[in-house]
Amino acid sequence: MAVETKVNTYLNYINGQWVASSSGNIGESNNPANTNDIVGFVQNSTREELDQAVLSAKSAQKKWRALTGNERGAYLYKTADILESRLEEIAKTMTREMGKTLPEAKGETARGVAILRYYAGEGMRKVGDVIPSTDPKAIMFTSRVPLGVVGVISPWNFPVAIPIWKMAPALIYGNSVVIKPAQETAVTCAKVIECFADALIPAGVLNMVTGSGSVIGQGLVDHPDVNGITFTGSNEVGKRVGQGALARGAKYQLEMGGKNPVIVTADADLDLAVEGTISGAFRSSGQKCTATSRVIIASEVYEQFKTKLLKKVKEITIGDGLEEGIWMGPVANENQLHTVLSYIEKGKQDGATLLAGGNRLNGASYDHGYFVEPTIFDKVKSDMSIAQEEIFGPFIALIKVDSIEEAITIANDVKFGLSASIYTSNIQNMLSFIDEVDAGLVRVNAESAGVELQAPFGGMKQSSSHSREQGEAAKEFFTAIKTVFVK
Repeated sequence: MAVETKVNTYLNYINGQWVASSSGNIGESNNPANTNDIVGFVQNSTREELDQAVLSAKSAQKKWRALTGNERGAYLYKTADILESRLEEIAKTMTREMGKTLPEAKGETARGVAILRYYAGEGMRKVGDVIPSTDPKAIMFTSRVPLGVVGVISPWNFPVAIPIWKMAPALIYGNSVVIKPAQETAVTCAKVIECFADALIPAGVLNMVTGSGSVIGQGLVDHPDVNGITFTGSNEVGKRVGQGALARGAKYQLEMGGKNPVIVTADADLDLAVEGTISGAFRSSGQKCTATSRVIIASEVYEQFKTKLLKKVKEITIGDGLEEGIWMGPVANENQLHTVLSYIEKGKQDGATLLAGGNRLNGASYDHGYFVEPTIFDKVKSDMSIAQEEIFGPFIALIKVDSIEEAITIANDVKFGLSASIYTSNIQNMLSFIDEVDAGLVRVNAESAGVELQAPFGGMKQSSSHSREQGEAAKEFFTAIKTVFVK
């Protein structure tokens, strides 16, 4: 699949073949820890390649759909075995291409293996229900049928798990797939697609086309033969995806931003809360849609919590994620670096107090990478931009409150509603939080980041299109219900 040069060139995967773009243009994928390190070259594809991929997906889907769920599942099981055998290689590629530490990358790749096996098993589960008819001489039942061709637009922050948790359910329920991965992590995605190809998935059932969002992403959204679009990314782009799909009557699923709060009550285990805040805010350099962004702390324990937090953040080791002992890597690209630095300046201008971090790291180990210190702001008000807007970096805002009611009000005082966490030992605080917080993922005495693969995942308000991914809930998007009446 790769042209063997000093640095590999990765091709599109269309109709079971690895093919170059007709444009003849390729782009570099660079290591954000050291931009002199080129991970690989990827195709800057044109609408021509996208049309070929969609046509091949449409042509292959009928035969793929005709297979039993068990037969489709066998391909996913085989892909899982191949991915597991290449876990180390793919995880290292992910760390070089995206920046997260190698242990995190290994964990994500292992999660991809588990997702494949989970959905392989879904091929043996029921696809409908028998419903009583008012006619005693009739039988009525429902069945679920695939949408057809599904377009997948995936982000760079989870370049193995997110593509797989979209592709695997789409495939097991009988759809064919065209995926456009984020260009920043297209090499990692190509290695995942290689696992499907080596599992001998039928030609055309799964296709990958790399290129710009404006050409390939928008092309998927607008294509008349793409029946559904599943997207994870920014709110700005997500809204365009939804509007484009709606305009032509395609089904769409959007998972977008978050401004996720952690509430720390006066009765909380502060050591546990600090540990969860550090992990939720700074792992993957804060580049998770469920990452902790705001910490809302009871005034009675505010200073104590802050002291413990500042002590703990000093223990974070920063550097190249491939190096042993590194806890936090760089942000993923230059745009993210400038975004984080710009919000640090906004926080200062708005009157918040910078407690820790706030700088781009420099020196021999950092000069060629996008490294930012873990940043903490104090004396933050809920209406400040750093408390309202998604930053997507190693950055948290501390907010002091006098009651659980005020804490929940502030937690809800943003346009997002993806995840939220509370640390408390009071059952009434816990129940009030669960009932009143506007978030699709609610966690108690645990960090805001993370969801189990067998559980529904999605947000409220502007964090999603109100659909859910993962678990059995995935079938709600990737299939349509057909009601059958037999006399």
